[in-house]
Amino acid sequence: MAAPSDGDERSDAEQAIMQATYRALCEHGYANLTIHSIAEEYGKSTAAIHYHYDTKDDLLAAFLSYLLDKFIDRVHEVETTAPRERLDSLLDRLLTDREGYPEFLTAMLEMRAQAPYNDAVREQFQRNDEYTRYLLKTVIADGTDAGVFAAEDPAHAAEALMLIVDGARNRYVSLDEKNALEEARETAKEYVEHVLMDE
Repeated sequence: MAAPSDGDERSDAEQAIMQATYRALCEHGYANLTIHSIAEEYGKSTAAIHYHYDTKDDLLAAFLSYLLDKFIDRVHEVETTAPRERLDSLLDRLLTDREGYPEFLTAMLEMRAQAPYNDAVREQFQRNDEYTRYLLKTVIADGTDAGVFAAEDPAHAAEALMLIVDGARNRYVSLDEKNALEEARETAKEYVEHVLMDE
């Protein structure tokens, strides 16, 4: 996932804080991330951040929501309505769009590890995952209705693709398997062609 860009309904200050949070996460990781390190990236005092976000947890939950908004924007940029092309584009965005990716994926994995202990972070990760699953399911269901796919259960197919994506990201970060994302993209392609496609 590339660095978040501007263009949503947040204020200029909130946009700048989100950008600073992204840079600080990539540089310091989740474990060493502080409001101070974000403020340094932001170029202002910690008080300027606390004006918008009471706690670090509030800020990180907002950041996860921001990432979801950016992801939604990028998905909506795909102009084709052809089911196979839309599914391919979505899988590309989930697995192969990786500018600045290693540091960012590491920070996201660290944040996910906190989800069992942090309600706000867990709930936002759940929302992000649910939306991604919804997008996959909708594209597969539309393709099945159009006779392009032959999915008996689009929700199950979406879940299978999510498992491929999540497993590859975890292996890429945890085990330093540099080819994990490319191999997962090929595996997802094979799943689409041999399981979903209407022969």
